[in-house]
Amino acid sequence: MPSPALHRHVAALLLAAAIGCAPPRPAGLTVPYTSNVAIVAHRGASGWAPEHTIAAYDLALTFRADFIEQDLQRTKDSVLVILHDETLDRTLRGPGCQGRVNEHTLAELKACDAGTWFNERSPEKGRRAFANERVLTLDELFERYRDTVRYYIETKNPEDAPGMERQLLETLDRHLLRGAAHEGRVLLQSFSAPSLKLMRGMDRSLQLVQLMEKLPAGANVGALLDSVARYAQAVGPNRLDVDAAFIRMAHARCLIVHPYTVNSEEEMRRLARDGIDGMFTDYADKLRKILQDLGPTRGALAPGCARR
Repeated sequence: MPSPALHRHVAALLLAAAIGCAPPRPAGLTVPYTSNVAIVAHRGASGWAPEHTIAAYDLALTFRADFIEQDLQRTKDSVLVILHDETLDRTLRGPGCQGRVNEHTLAELKACDAGTWFNERSPEKGRRAFANERVLTLDELFERYRDTVRYYIETKNPEDAPGMERQLLETLDRHLLRGAAHEGRVLLQSFSAPSLKLMRGMDRSLQLVQLMEKLPAGANVGALLDSVARYAQAVGPNRLDVDAAFIRMAHARCLIVHPYTVNSEEEMRRLARDGIDGMFTDYADKLRKILQDLGPTRGALAPGCARR
């Protein structure tokens, strides 16, 4: 369990954000990773604040996460919003704040409370100010942070939102972030291989991550990695499927490995020692401290691996 001192520290950071003093953010994209293991803030600092809100993202950046993650859904009026679930029921509160995202307009979503659910679930971490949090559009997120952070964006349920991929790339262009996507400062991920392949067909310089729900058994893992390496630069497997042998297999195919979602300190240490390239976590603060304590871990990809 987090210590009382850490609770007080996080509370102070959240209070600063609530009264209009946003926590400090990295000065620019030249800021190095905390170590050679990338810290991916899973839906922001979602262990401490309601996921996919300004409170969660500002706090993740205060913890010096290397990437902040976004899940994309599309509204009834075709706006890209940042929500994990395809329905509103788990994370939104208010009249009419139920049902599928794509059955609601942006205006209807903006009337919903995006933070109270977190206070209900975790009262010891809850804050009254969280009730002021609202659903973010991708445009709003980019307007806030611009090119001062690294983004990790997932196309969720793209089969239910035809054209989402092109709309995502157009949004990157509108905020002058296509170059960042070419340089790996914006990573694009999906469980949908067709969605990733569609984006690769639109722009071969994008850096793509194939998410994996469950790995096949035995020799089929190698065949799967061979297939993924034809269109993506990285894989995002479930943490339970990742060990040193899997990491070696992926690295042999020039694939970076970023498992999800690692919240146990013991597991963070094990994966770092096994040579992982990065981890999704709800607790970027915890992972950052562990990586600092461990010091440099062994290198990842072979020198001969080049971006495709």
